Amino acid sequence: MIEIIIAVVSVSFGGGLTFFVVNGKNNTKAKLIIDDAQKNAEQIKKEKILQAKEKFIELKSEHEKVIIKKNNDINNADQRVKQKENTLNQKLAEVNRKDAEFKKEKAAIDQQRSALNKKHVELEKSHKLQVEQLEQISNLSADEAKKQLVATLKDEAKTEALSIINNTIEEAKLTAKQEAKKIVIQTIQRIATEESVENSVSVFNIDNDAVKGRIIGREGRNIRAIEAATGVDIVVDDTPGAIILSCFDSVRREVARLSLHKLVTDGRIHPARIEEVVKKTENEIEDEIIQIGKKTTIDLGIHGLHPELIKMVGRMRYRSSYGQNLLQHSRETANMCATMAAELGLNTKYAKRAGLLHDIGKVSADDAETPHAIIGMKLAEKYGENKEVCNAIGAHHDEVEMSSLISPLVQICDGVSGARPGARRAMTDQYIKRIKELEETALGYPGVLKSYAIQAGRELRVVVESEKITDEKASELAFQISDKIQTEMTYPGQVKVTVIRETRAISYAK
Repeated sequence: MIEIIIAVVSVSFGGGLTFFVVNGKNNTKAKLIIDDAQKNAEQIKKEKILQAKEKFIELKSEHEKVIIKKNNDINNADQRVKQKENTLNQKLAEVNRKDAEFKKEKAAIDQQRSALNKKHVELEKSHKLQVEQLEQISNLSADEAKKQLVATLKDEAKTEALSIINNTIEEAKLTAKQEAKKIVIQTIQRIATEESVENSVSVFNIDNDAVKGRIIGREGRNIRAIEAATGVDIVVDDTPGAIILSCFDSVRREVARLSLHKLVTDGRIHPARIEEVVKKTENEIEDEIIQIGKKTTIDLGIHGLHPELIKMVGRMRYRSSYGQNLLQHSRETANMCATMAAELGLNTKYAKRAGLLHDIGKVSADDAETPHAIIGMKLAEKYGENKEVCNAIGAHHDEVEMSSLISPLVQICDGVSGARPGARRAMTDQYIKRIKELEETALGYPGVLKSYAIQAGRELRVVVESEKITDEKASELAFQISDKIQTEMTYPGQVKVTVIRETRAISYAK
C-alpha cells in the first residue's frame, strides 16, 4: 500500500514537472529539474519501502510476543483446571466411600431395629400373660390393682414426706434459727432509734389571738397570699393560740411555719413582704436539706454520693411513711444492713448505701403511679450507683428479681425497721382485716372447729375435731396452714400456727 502511494505521488509529481517543461517550450533547466525530481522520488520511494518493512517486522515481533503470552496463560489455566479436576475426583471418591459406609451402617441399624421390634412384641405378650396370671391370683383387674397401689404409695409418700419435712425443719431450726435470731437481736441492740411520728398537719402557736386578724388581712388578702406562695392550707378557727397548717408535703409545711414565724416576729404582714419572706425561707430550707443529707452520709460513713442523691436524702427528713420518719427509717435500715452484712461476710459499704437509698423513690417528683422502688432504682442508676446497690433498691419490694445477697438483706432490714414495736402507726381497719384473714384461712380446712389469732396476729391457734383429725393429720394440717399463710398473705415477722386436738370424756354424777 505504501509503495502504491509513493508511486502515485512520484507519477503525479513527474507529470506536473513534465507539464511544466512542455509549457516551458523545451526549457533545458526544466529538464534537469525533472531528472533531479525523478531521482529524489526514487530515493524517497526506496526509503519509504525500507521504513515500511522495518515497521512490519516490528509489529510482527510484538504480535508474536502477545501470542506467546496468551499461550502461556492458556497453559497455566489448563494446569489449574486439571488440579481442580483431580481434587474433585478425590473428594468424589471420599464421598462414595462414606456413602457406602453409611449404607452399610443403615443396613445394620435396620437389622437391629427389626430385632428390637420382634423382642418388643415378645415382651408385650409376656407382660400380658403375667398380668392375666396376677389378675387370676388376686381376683383384681390391672386398673383396680393399680389404683390401690397408687393410693397406698400416695399415703405412704405423703406421710414420709411430711416426716422428712418436719425433721428437716427441726434440724434447720437448731442451727439457722438460733443464728438468725442472734444476728437480728445483735443488730437491733446496736442501733438506738427515736420514735418519730409525722402528720400531715402542723400547728403554729401564737401568743395573742389578735395576730390571727393580721395574718388573715383585709378581705383575706394576706392569708390568700401565704397559701398561694407556700401551697399550704391555713386554717384559722376558734382554737385559742393556734393556727393549723395542712399539707401532705412536710417541706412546704415547714416553709409555711417558718415564714409565719418570721412575719409575725417582724410585724410587717402584706402580700409583697409575704412573697419575699417565703422565697427566702425556701432557700434556707433547701440549704438545710443539703446540710442534713451531707451530715447523714458523714455519720454513716458513706462517701462519693452524687449531690442530687444527697439532696434527696436530706428531703427524707421531712417525709413520713405510716407515721415513721423516712430519714430515721433509712438510717436505721442502713445500720442494720451494714451490721448484718458484716455478720454474713458481705460487702458492708454496698449494704449500707442500699439501706440508706432504698426508699429514695418516695421523695422523688417522678410519676407517682410508678412503684417507689422502681423510681429509686432508676435514680440510683442515673447517678452512677453500683449494680448491686441498684438491684437492692429495686428488689426490696419484689418489684424486680434479686441478683445478689444484698437485695434480700435490704428487704429483711426494711421489714425489721418497719415492723418493730412503736415504729409505725398501724391502721385499725388493716389490723382487723389481717386478723380476720388469718382466722378464715384456718377455717377453710375440713375438720377445723375454731381458729383464734392471738398476740397481735403473731400466733394462730386452730382447734380441730379429734374424731376427724388424727395426730399425724394435725401435724400435716399445721404445715398446710402455715404454707398457705406464707404464700398468700403479707405480714411482718412470722406467724406461729398451733393445731390443738383434744379428747374429752364427760360424765355426770346424780
